[in-house]
Amino acid sequence: MSSIWVTAAVILSFFVSALTGKWLVPFLHKINFGQTIRESGPKWHSKKNGTPIMGGFMFIISILLTVAVCVPLWYRQSGGDAAVMNMRTKIAGGLLMACAFGFIGFIDDYIKAVKKRNLGLSVRQKLLLQFLAAGSYLFALWRSGSGSRMLVPFAGSVDWGVWYWIVSLLGIVGMVNAVNFTDGIDGLNGSVTLFASLAFLLIAGMMQLTPVGIFAGAVAGGCLGFLLWNFNPAKVFMGDTGSLFLGGVVCALGYALNVPVLLLLVGAVYILEILSVILQVCYFKATHGKRLFKMSPIHHHFELCGWSEKKICTVFSAVTVACGIGAALLAHFGI
Repeated sequence: MSSIWVTAAVILSFFVSALTGKWLVPFLHKINFGQTIRESGPKWHSKKNGTPIMGGFMFIISILLTVAVCVPLWYRQSGGDAAVMNMRTKIAGGLLMACAFGFIGFIDDYIKAVKKRNLGLSVRQKLLLQFLAAGSYLFALWRSGSGSRMLVPFAGSVDWGVWYWIVSLLGIVGMVNAVNFTDGIDGLNGSVTLFASLAFLLIAGMMQLTPVGIFAGAVAGGCLGFLLWNFNPAKVFMGDTGSLFLGGVVCALGYALNVPVLLLLVGAVYILEILSVILQVCYFKATHGKRLFKMSPIHHHFELCGWSEKKICTVFSAVTVACGIGAALLAHFGI
């Protein structure tokens, strides 16, 4: 894999994301697009009321721009073949899917900002639009000639048949919402996604897939630039615009490498977050009002246990690093 192009992607995306904040944050303040903190959240979060949302546009712009510049330039230099062209199709389709999820988040954020309440689209509306976005992406993959095979560590290329499409549809929507649930305290989602994308960058290097490495590098650089504005105390939130886009990007990286099964390991923190919500709801209903956690998603549970936001970011990021290394080792020895 060409490390020069990957490094260039990280640097370009970082600077575009960081510099975009210089005008985006004041602009969001100017148009009064502030977050209304939910009443059921930790009480001390009320001081964040009015913090601008839609900061996710920083890394959305940087990722799209970086991939649009670096991948074609690398392709021209390398004189890529049909296989490389197919990889570009997968990346472009993945970015379009991520943008579709980001647009759903934008609608949600816009409703919240205009109505000044922490309620946007209904759950049914969100899920319907999300399934349409994921389904369109999978349909595009099928039309482009992608079959129902995926790489599985120590099993090789496995044909899942029709289950590939069914599980993929449910898995993408589930993972996107898991990433969305991870956004709740300053710097958390950006930090976790930064290290998740670095894990995919490492795996892309092992598989000699430079375009995907550039894609992953763009995500890492974009998240790092955003964290300059989002780390505690946050000057801006990514909003659902950003978190749903990142969910789509994480899934797109897994499918571009044809190892979406590794999302279960790379995205372990995301999965823990959404599982904590599901378990909390089920336990609450089964026990007629008792709670399994002090609050869900689980990062709020640790907050109420006395952990600072910075400590939660550090620990959750460390878990992602460990799981990412594990995924890379599986890819190295098992694929």
